[in-house]
Amino acid sequence: MDSITLHVRFASDGTVAEISERPVGLTPQQWFDKLSEAIGMKAYQTFAGGRGVFKVARDQIEALKTAAVA
Repeated sequence: MDSITLHVRFASDGTVAEISERPVGLTPQQWFDKLSEAIGMKAYQTFAGGRGVFKVARDQIEALKTAAVA
């Protein structure tokens, strides 16, 4: 399985400020919400300093990105 790590950075108010692999047309928060709904929080790991990562299969991310822009 080819996996990918998506990095997330949160603002001080708890909203998502930056997230990798974000499709054009979605805000960072919208992309985080879509990932959370589709993948679940089991693939998410929280880090200190307002950061975290999703670790998921590359083909799953590509499918979600395609669906998000369709």
